[in-house]
Amino acid sequence: MDKISPVLPPDEHNRALVSNVHPPDWKNPEPSSVYNLVVVGAGTAGLVTAMGAAGVGAKVALVERHLIGGDCLNVGCVPSKCIIRSSRVMADIGDAGQFGIQVPKGAEVDFAAVMERMRRLRAGISRHDSASRLKDSGVDVFLGAGRFADANTLAVAGQTLRFKKAVIATGARAVQPKIEGLAEAGFLTNESVFSLTRRPPRLAVMGGGPIGCELAQAFNRLGSAVILLHKYAHVLNREDSDAAEILQQKFLSEGIRLILDYKPKRVEQTPAGKTIYFECQGREDKITVDDILVGAGRAPNVEGLNLEAVGVEYDQRNGVTVNDQLQTTNPNIYAAGDICLKYKFTHTADAAARIVIQNALFMGRQKLSTLTIPWCTYTDPEIAHVGLYEREAEALGLAVDTFIKPLSEVDRAITDGEESGFVKIHVRKGSDKILGATIVARHAGEMISELSLAMVGKLGLGTIASVIHPYPTQAEAIKQLGDAYNKTRLTPFVRKLFERWLSWNR
Repeated sequence: MDKISPVLPPDEHNRALVSNVHPPDWKNPEPSSVYNLVVVGAGTAGLVTAMGAAGVGAKVALVERHLIGGDCLNVGCVPSKCIIRSSRVMADIGDAGQFGIQVPKGAEVDFAAVMERMRRLRAGISRHDSASRLKDSGVDVFLGAGRFADANTLAVAGQTLRFKKAVIATGARAVQPKIEGLAEAGFLTNESVFSLTRRPPRLAVMGGGPIGCELAQAFNRLGSAVILLHKYAHVLNREDSDAAEILQQKFLSEGIRLILDYKPKRVEQTPAGKTIYFECQGREDKITVDDILVGAGRAPNVEGLNLEAVGVEYDQRNGVTVNDQLQTTNPNIYAAGDICLKYKFTHTADAAARIVIQNALFMGRQKLSTLTIPWCTYTDPEIAHVGLYEREAEALGLAVDTFIKPLSEVDRAITDGEESGFVKIHVRKGSDKILGATIVARHAGEMISELSLAMVGKLGLGTIASVIHPYPTQAEAIKQLGDAYNKTRLTPFVRKLFERWLSWNR
């Protein structure tokens, strides 16, 4: 079995994690004569594919070279949400006075304890993705680097796995920006930041996308002096501009320094720290910090698979090429997850895996393009979105009507002290068909699913108006937009008809 990089720090929690997701004493099983499905990569896409296929009776092998659970469990969703939760507690303590609660002075962040909690919770959750659980579910688990030998064979750890169909689910990794001196000075990514045990006093975050924004706010609230550098004029530049503006103002109010429209020049390790030289608005400038966290995108893990030998097309930026059925250029090999998808989310990988099971094993014709994919950036407030943005609808030639409800007009948001946000819904002009929606709220990720369900179920905004929502809730804002739509149906002509009817019945 191949050795893996150590999971740091080497405490009881990380030892428990590794014992579940890459057991040091694991012995790969004797391969079956042929597998219905061989899955390469045990992140979310690989796990769902393998478990789902085994659950319907297929003979399945799952190959993983590092940690089962992939990014989501080990260096992504799970650890980041743990520290985000701790950072929210600290933010709530700071805001307690406005709710009439006087917190004694001296409340401090125990950064080591925050990170220890994260490692403990991650280790506990890792049982769900453990090698032993997979084995008990009927999946043959092979730990080691898989490599295609020919069109029907995968080699791993000195063994040969023959298959009828295969799935590539090797995921993606953090991109290293090509900045002079960065590698020599050293930097963190999402793959290393959760190994910290000491808080960086001064932290530069390169990249104002979802990962950069989430971690910048979390570390700032946990006591680091954070500087966020972004090459565009606004954080979350791909997001709804009104939503991104609310978050940007929130960052500024919390003391995060923003350097926007910047062009990095070089990084130097100096006695004072890591110095970043850059250009901003035509001026040369520099900052010095203790650590640099890079959140500058993801690169697909296509290396070492010998894809050329099996006729699977790929490129270094976009990953493996697939059609709408998630079939590669080799009809017997499919792909799912970050290795091939534009939207690199855990829930999208899960949905793609379900498509692969149907198409690879049961001659299904399920299509990726039919999926309605929501997503959420877990800042505070959260920003959740589903469907089309207004600019995308316009680019497609779709005229829209947009309904907006500020949270400052929603009773529960007012009582919660969370008025900074909104619900925005786009419908096809002249109808109630929902084309897209954005929610900015502390729990926007919990709220967006109502609109995702409406879109999937082809329920219009008028139907939402007829759904009784508990009062008071922030989700009531969604119903109120349904009411707003219904009011547009009361044209002057219809109103006149109503008035005549009512006058006849007095």
